[in-house]
Amino acid sequence: MVRSKLALIVSAVILCICMSFYFPFPNNKTLDARATFMMLPIRNQDGYIVLGIIGSVLFVIALILLVIGLKKYHLRTMVFVVLIYSFLPTLLITMYQETFAKGITAISYDGNGICHFDSVSEDLLNGECSLVLHNRSSESVSFELEFLDSFSPEEEVRMESLMNLNGPLKFTIQGNSKETIEVKQLLNLTDVPNHISSGTSMNIHIKLREGKTTRIL
Repeated sequence: MVRSKLALIVSAVILCICMSFYFPFPNNKTLDARATFMMLPIRNQDGYIVLGIIGSVLFVIALILLVIGLKKYHLRTMVFVVLIYSFLPTLLITMYQETFAKGITAISYDGNGICHFDSVSEDLLNGECSLVLHNRSSESVSFELEFLDSFSPEEEVRMESLMNLNGPLKFTIQGNSKETIEVKQLLNLTDVPNHISSGTSMNIHIKLREGKTTRIL
């Protein structure tokens, strides 16, 4: 079944290198990506990302070497490798968070948060945000939460970050538990330029702060 051990070893090394380029821990490094390939950002609001493109090319080369290194089962093995490559980072992060991680490094977020804004008057806005955080450590974790704006290609308009106006937002999550974080606020926008008047945002991004330690999720 194996035609070339060297090709297989080089393929595995290249795949590890590609994964290390934008490994999603402790911060999500692909928040501003407009186009991705196998978790590698290849374009953002500023244009194409050289490192992401290099990683994508290396990934394809790794698959070619994988085919060269095998005598048969090429397609089946490629599909298996792509699946492992896609899920391995999440598995590794979860294992680390459940064993050695402490504080906010043990917090995971599925990225499915949502914010909704309704206009009350010209300078007043009702804001509601909801997201689920999971503390995978055995100890409780206290932190400050900050909402991050999504990028707008046309102009920088404040949306999710409006929820920080009445902050800091402080929360505590008990060990080995999930908690739904819900923030409801009446926002005074009198002195806030370039803000939305209403709308809904999904897959919101957040920043956690614990002392001098921060994480962007």
